[in-house]
Amino acid sequence: MTTHVDRQTTLAEQVTLTGIGVHSGKPASITLVPADAGVGIVFMRTDQDSAAEVPALWDKVSATALCTVLGDPTKDGIATVEHLMAALFGMGIDNVIVEIDGPEMPIMDGSSSVFVETIEQVGLKKLDRGRRYLKIKKSVRVDNGGAWCELHPHEGTKFDITIDFETPVIGRQQYVSEMTPEVFRDDLSRARTFGNVKDVEQLWKMGFALGSSLENSVAISDDKVLNPEGTRWPDEFARHKALDAVGDLALAGLPFLGMYRSYKGGHKMNHSILVKLFEDPSAFEIVEAPAFRQVGQVGKGGLAAAAAFGPDVS
Repeated sequence: MTTHVDRQTTLAEQVTLTGIGVHSGKPASITLVPADAGVGIVFMRTDQDSAAEVPALWDKVSATALCTVLGDPTKDGIATVEHLMAALFGMGIDNVIVEIDGPEMPIMDGSSSVFVETIEQVGLKKLDRGRRYLKIKKSVRVDNGGAWCELHPHEGTKFDITIDFETPVIGRQQYVSEMTPEVFRDDLSRARTFGNVKDVEQLWKMGFALGSSLENSVAISDDKVLNPEGTRWPDEFARHKALDAVGDLALAGLPFLGMYRSYKGGHKMNHSILVKLFEDPSAFEIVEAPAFRQVGQVGKGGLAAAAAFGPDVS
């Protein structure tokens, strides 16, 4: 599998996964359904009378405080989409319908590993239309206090993620790599979400993180990792932040050609860079493999993947 495949992809067959929601603590089930070229990634709640489709796009993001939420949380919202989105982006899947039986994705083990394993077991199917990419043409940046994030022109797809925590268990860590399916699978997909026990206890009081446990997160207390097995890498924390960034930037609607850098970033910053990017139509163009032919631009307020999601007129 290569980074720039000639044609769009979907899953070779339908597959269902079950788990619990990390915030609700309730059972959660998703079914990944193969989709036609140009559909993109679309979420659909199956627990409602009129199942509404929610495209996995940056302008459908409604919350970023604890996780990335798509759609209206009071109606058709879907929470904690970032780990599945990272797996789909990382493994090169363009089109899938995600049927979900409630408001929250299953957290699995707190990483993308189960999603990646499932994708590899099911396999990919190439479709009859060229893949489209979002090519970064000029740099954009967002600052938020001491935190910042940037998108830069780059020949491939690269992530450069730096975190800096006061606790010595984490400290300052950096993860830098070109992103390919092999790199995502081997270096990022198993990196788990993490948090301080004191913060989790506060979230419990607020009715959040009810499904959080050592089975699906790395817990830190008194400058120690509580998980008996420890961390999967010394820099698992930076790797997970990179995994989150892959998933959040997948909400551009198309795989991007460029380099994403962030310092002390998170879901809010990852989303803010997409908002900033699409405010300036001259900062990007949509190109098609294999020749990376320009196929149009999207103006302010439009969908990044309008060319891909619209009718096939090419």
